[in-house]
Amino acid sequence: MKSPKIAIVANSTWNIYNFRLGLIRELTKVGYRVIVIAPIDEYIHYLGDNYFIKHIAIKRLSPQSKNPLKDVLLCKELYDIYKKEQPDLILHYTIKPNIWGNFAARLANIPTISTLTGLGYTFLHGNFTKYIIRKLYKVALSKSKRLVFHNGDDLQLFEDFNLIPKGRGEVIPGSGVDTNFFSPFPKSPAKKFIFLFVGRVLYDKGILEFVEAARQIRQVTKNTEYWVVGQLNAENPTAVSKHQLQVWLENKDIRYFGNSNDIRKFLKKADVFVLPSYREGMPRAVLEAMASAKPIITTDTAGCRDTVVEGENGYLVPVKDSISLAEAMLKIYYLDRNELREMGNASRDLVLQNFDEKIIIDRYLSLIQNITEMKVAKDKTKINV
Repeated sequence: MKSPKIAIVANSTWNIYNFRLGLIRELTKVGYRVIVIAPIDEYIHYLGDNYFIKHIAIKRLSPQSKNPLKDVLLCKELYDIYKKEQPDLILHYTIKPNIWGNFAARLANIPTISTLTGLGYTFLHGNFTKYIIRKLYKVALSKSKRLVFHNGDDLQLFEDFNLIPKGRGEVIPGSGVDTNFFSPFPKSPAKKFIFLFVGRVLYDKGILEFVEAARQIRQVTKNTEYWVVGQLNAENPTAVSKHQLQVWLENKDIRYFGNSNDIRKFLKKADVFVLPSYREGMPRAVLEAMASAKPIITTDTAGCRDTVVEGENGYLVPVKDSISLAEAMLKIYYLDRNELREMGNASRDLVLQNFDEKIIIDRYLSLIQNITEMKVAKDKTKINV
């Protein structure tokens, strides 16, 4: 008898490469057959190192599209793939796979696990579109075997809005971080005290508050720099314009380094990691900084608050409050090197206890094994009858 087949579906190959490879490797190691279903982008090179993966390209998935006809065609495309491949279980990630992939899986009579990594702009903003998205979630997720959220706030919100069946959701805190790849580095000798922001350059990530706090701190310090690493994303409604970024650079408010495939070279030089985001699922960039033994300053909001024990590995500040952010940044700036090192070590310990990739993968393996074993037993019963 063939081992169970698992399908993993996401909105980009980038998502697979950055967040799912550890799980895929472990699934194949314990005997599952794995197929990946995602649009192809430059990260398709991951196949060169993992010959056991079959990648099926989705042609009709456009994350930013609001065209309902395209979404119906996406559902049909996924249904055709599911019927042909007949996986024993489908893992859906990101918004459109979680909605249209679950509709397709229900038509194909295949069980699913749905992971809601964050709520997305359309769920939180707007009026009519937000209403439609919530209604789609309620119907799409109603038959999913298990609903995974990256933080308890998101799970509570879905239950409060009656979008998911009670008792079917659980929290698995993020995708995990490879604590061997991200490990403490000796701080590079530098005359500057560096505050590092890593993330897409969006207002929702708190970039404006970071810039405003930097302006305040520069008035009372002479040796601080404020580094920003991340992608400009013009398609996102909260994206910072190129013109605005240019103004900040001309005013020397920040130093901008663009996108990076290896953030460790920036973490190595940073003293403190700052992410004043308005809301997250579980901020991977923060976890990577914690694994690298950096003190953290972030916001007291969903996802972010789970990464900080106040005063031990960093500080939490209110959302959209650049004054409180500047105060927290100055508080860390004035710590001596031993206190700063202790905060960083506390970050590392917190990751090892709660967010290590091995812990997260084991949680998923347990869910997957339970569902696939039940399906195999059910299929055997049908055959015997």
